[in-house]
Amino acid sequence: MSARLKKICVMGLGYIGLPTASLLGTKGYDVHGVDISQDVVDTINDGRIHIVEPDLDIMVKSAVQSGHLKADIEPCVADVFIIAVPTPFKEGKKPDLTYVAEATKKISSYVKPGDLVILESTSPVGTTDEVVAKILKEDGHRDDVFVAHCPERVLPGRILIELVENDRVVGGINEESTQQAVDFYEDFVRGEVLSTTAKTAEMVKLTENSSRDVQIAFANELSMICESETINTWEVIELANRHPRVNILKPGPGVGGHCIAVDPWFIVDRSPEHSHLIRTAREVNDAKPEWVIERVKRCADKFKDPVIACLGLAFKADVDDLRESPAFDIVKRLQADDVGNLLICEPNLKESSEFELCSVDEAIRHADIVLLLVDHKKFKNFKAAELGEKVVIDTRGIIK
Repeated sequence: MSARLKKICVMGLGYIGLPTASLLGTKGYDVHGVDISQDVVDTINDGRIHIVEPDLDIMVKSAVQSGHLKADIEPCVADVFIIAVPTPFKEGKKPDLTYVAEATKKISSYVKPGDLVILESTSPVGTTDEVVAKILKEDGHRDDVFVAHCPERVLPGRILIELVENDRVVGGINEESTQQAVDFYEDFVRGEVLSTTAKTAEMVKLTENSSRDVQIAFANELSMICESETINTWEVIELANRHPRVNILKPGPGVGGHCIAVDPWFIVDRSPEHSHLIRTAREVNDAKPEWVIERVKRCADKFKDPVIACLGLAFKADVDDLRESPAFDIVKRLQADDVGNLLICEPNLKESSEFELCSVDEAIRHADIVLLLVDHKKFKNFKAAELGEKVVIDTRGIIK
């Protein structure tokens, strides 16, 4: 650990901020985590967690009990400031950088010459220079503060592993900022720390997620075509992937999560005249939930009072994250349209403010229609033969 960079202030204690803060705490850094929710702050200071992520509870408890991690609603003086706040979009798919701007303004009075400010939030190209660095300069910080972007590139369910093992891309607003950030990450990252500019680092993260979104859109569009031809989508993909140069992804009910469902719009907003394919892919994936809903409605029309088991609400398998979740949106629409009696199961949530939850066994036992929306481990043992005469709509292709 650098003797100079020993105090860390992490802004935002969500799915990226909390794992990062706890990891740094266990590495011996003195970490001050900041969140706008007093409940979140109290939970963490009690050594507990408010999100589901394998082994995070153990790491947070260890970091807190060692005295290296403390949460608060206000920032403090530090050597390194990490901004890990949400970057959603607002109406019209326009990037909403309010949280980034507010976090930067909040730390500005605590930043001192020689400090390093890192934006980890996935952001539109230009955010590090045009929002973070600009606000700091307007507040009187000139070339004596180092500013860089290092986008997170971890997979929910493997965050603590990938924070350490994955290569990181680091880009500063100038060469010295880049080097300061590279030195910081090399202290705890086993993967290679790759240096570039802030704008390039921003574009790299957006490119990674947009590329995957385009590939998923192809699979989702293919699934709808196959359904119209009464062809088994999963068999088509399995056989096509036997070609040595073909790797088609699996389709689903849409695309969720903060990253893939959001980031492509940042590129479209910044460069609308050049991003035709990226926009089209996003529109295909955004339309897939409606296609699933219509399919459920057609099946429900065959029953007088249909009971529908809705399996899964999270945006991906084995997490509790509902951000931009197509499964969540589908169930909410089915409920709003009064399609039938919904029995909703999400094994990673203890409760929901939106729905009454039930066990998977109860949902299956009473269902006329089984709608599988998320490929959680707890759903992977179902066999089509065991479901008897029930109508099965498997958007993940796991019921054999």
